[in-house]
Amino acid sequence: MGKPFTFRDRLVNWASRRMPVKWARSRLTAPVASITFDDFPRSAWTAGGPLVERFGGRATYFTAGRFCGIREEGIDYYDADDLRALHAAGHEVGSHTYFHRYVPEVRSSELLADAQRNADFVHGILGDVEMTSFAFPYGDVSPRTKLLFSRLYPCCRGIRPGINAGFLDLGQLWAVSLEVRHWSAERIEQQVAEAKACNGWIVFFTHDVSDSPAPYGSTPAILEHALRTVAAAGIEVLPVRDAIRRATA
Repeated sequence: MGKPFTFRDRLVNWASRRMPVKWARSRLTAPVASITFDDFPRSAWTAGGPLVERFGGRATYFTAGRFCGIREEGIDYYDADDLRALHAAGHEVGSHTYFHRYVPEVRSSELLADAQRNADFVHGILGDVEMTSFAFPYGDVSPRTKLLFSRLYPCCRGIRPGINAGFLDLGQLWAVSLEVRHWSAERIEQQVAEAKACNGWIVFFTHDVSDSPAPYGSTPAILEHALRTVAAAGIEVLPVRDAIRRATA
């Protein structure tokens, strides 16, 4: 799930964050929130999905085809039946590439082929489903890959912390971590309050959901705290595909 950061990685990410490639003025008249799961571990659906639904929302599952049906580093990943079930329940299936590689180090031609392979994989299970949102594997972006994926998908999500408000950079949306390694109840409450104050779009991200999560995952209590905080603020929870439509309508 994670990758060690080098100085070069940090420099490339810094440059990308300061290079908007797909500006759009937010038209939100009320704040919205999105819950997103990367990769995705099976527990994101079996434990995370019911929690999101209990609060009246639907989530976005950023799907990398290579994880289907495997167990890796002690984590069980989704299978085809999980993908069908969450799609039938109204959750979004987003793209996360097929091979889940560190995209700044991959040639553009290979990335285009990989994106198509992931689309073909999802279509093979769900039929003619269009994936309209994308999340960068490991959250890492370069100016080249930011531009490339911005041309393939209406919006792309990174992992830079913040609220999407005012002018939105649809090539690299800001996001808020729910990973146990970064989690702070006070910080989440402050960021939800910020989103409410500016009619912003707060996009949460995590991976697995269990009582003993990986460092990049969440406990059910962490996810429930975020959902309760959002609900208490009167903020609707929408998949990324629906939030982006509302924000740019």
